[in-house]
Amino acid sequence: MWIYEKKLEHPIRVSKPDVKMAKFLLTQYGGPDGELSAALRYLNQRYTMPTKRAKALFTS
Repeated sequence: MWIYEKKLEHPIRVSKPDVKMAKFLLTQYGGPDGELSAALRYLNQRYTMPTKRAKALFTS
C-alpha cells in the first residue's frame, strides 16, 4: 500500500554549526510537546487498542 523511500527532498549542506538552531530543534524533537513525545504516546496507545484494525491505524 505504501512505498517508503529514505531520501531527502532537498540536499543539505552544513557549512558551520549553529548552536541556536540546534537548541531549537532539540526542543521540537525532545521537549514535552515535541515529535518524539508524540510518537511515543502513539506507540503506547497502539498496544492498548482493542482491535487489530485500530492497531494498524496507529502503526501506519
